[in-house]
Amino acid sequence: MSDTAAVLELRNLRKLFPAGRSGIWARTSEFVHALDGVDLRLEKGEILALAGESGCGKSTLALTLMGLEKPTQGTIWFEGEDVTRESRAGRQRLCRQIQMVFQDPYESLNPLMTIGEIVAEPLEVHRLAQNREERQARVEKALEEAGLKPAHIFMNRLPHELSGGQRQRVVIAAALVLEPEVLLADEPVSMLDVSIRAEILNLLAELRERRGISVLLITHDLATSAYLADRVAVMYLGRIVELGETQAVLESPAHPYTQALLSVIPVPNPRKRRERIILQGQPPNPVQVPTGCRFHPRCPKVMERCRVEDPALAAVGAGSHQAACWLVSGGGLDE
Repeated sequence: MSDTAAVLELRNLRKLFPAGRSGIWARTSEFVHALDGVDLRLEKGEILALAGESGCGKSTLALTLMGLEKPTQGTIWFEGEDVTRESRAGRQRLCRQIQMVFQDPYESLNPLMTIGEIVAEPLEVHRLAQNREERQARVEKALEEAGLKPAHIFMNRLPHELSGGQRQRVVIAAALVLEPEVLLADEPVSMLDVSIRAEILNLLAELRERRGISVLLITHDLATSAYLADRVAVMYLGRIVELGETQAVLESPAHPYTQALLSVIPVPNPRKRRERIILQGQPPNPVQVPTGCRFHPRCPKVMERCRVEDPALAAVGAGSHQAACWLVSGGGLDE
């Protein structure tokens, strides 16, 4: 990990949502533990994949970074400054620097607006374009950076006239028009045909190379992480359970949850296929988080210690690879 200030850093970030009371006569409310002590750094020019099952807290983390949800506890740092409790004006400035690419391009675009109007809208919201000529120039630049060339032939089209891949490029252009430092890409290819997913992933890689932009790639697919990311963080029930360089995590996963996720990814070479691990049951109720390691009710390698003690992230070997598992930080398998 770099000693310099990360472009984006989360420290002990928690987000709880009220879930009502546990009973008619109960005096205390229950809460959904969407984020539960997340520590994470995104370096300048880095692509960091945040992976895990649906409901593990990935999208809540992105919405919290965008200011659409307020953290219950913890801090958010941007370029070395604590921005957790920014004023409205400060939050608006931050939103120019952190832009989100949503999952569904079909729902992200207003069907009644032209492509030019859609991409220009962020400039109008943030009052960045001085005149019509500047606005058009910035819109055309963003469209071309997103791979829609020549830009002028797309300006007056409506979303329904474009393919799914082109629509997602429009969504990316609307983020790029503000010249942000960070892109939060929430499952950016999951709604697209397999044939064009690689094109969008390649575009994100090109933006990193050309502009030094940092990308937090939110995905349920570790194969996507392998294709694009420098590092991978695996999340389970609101916590980071494994973190490290992509190659280290995917080739030598240390946490049983990561091992299970990787075991179901198709591998063309039969010599490299892993034994499939089928997890039993569903993720625990986030209102009633299990004691000890939160993965222990589904873990095929569970020990008695796992049921009572919650492991912290610990080093796996000599590198930056870490995992929150007693098999890493001490202990052994039940005999």
